[in-house]
Amino acid sequence: MSMPAFLRRLFPERIFRRKLEPAAERRLRLAQARAEEAIIRAHVDNGLMFVDTLAEDMTFDRAIDAYIREMAIPEPLASTVATRTLVVLGQDLVPYRRRAVEAGEGTGAPEDRPRLRINDASQTRGGQRTIKRA
Repeated sequence: MSMPAFLRRLFPERIFRRKLEPAAERRLRLAQARAEEAIIRAHVDNGLMFVDTLAEDMTFDRAIDAYIREMAIPEPLASTVATRTLVVLGQDLVPYRRRAVEAGEGTGAPEDRPRLRINDASQTRGGQRTIKRA
């Protein structure tokens, strides 16, 4: 028995991915991206349900963490789900800014933007200041 025949028996071609035509590869990548996005959307919807259901018992960030832990969502998907869930929750907190921009009140000029608090954060690292979460 020759070595290539022996290897062919051990490693049949059907277990290895076959090379696709470039057009088929593009379609496959697009389908995969849509499927991944649908999974993320489903996790975000369910994470929001966790937040709503557990609102009386824990903060929203702890509820999101609990959802990710209970569903055993691996990284980096867990970070994406947490971030997108926070974005949806945050949309309720920023409607004033959106209305102001739409009405032409906010021009986007630097004086319209909130000041950055980078120096404040670095100065309080050694201090006693604590950050409270909702």
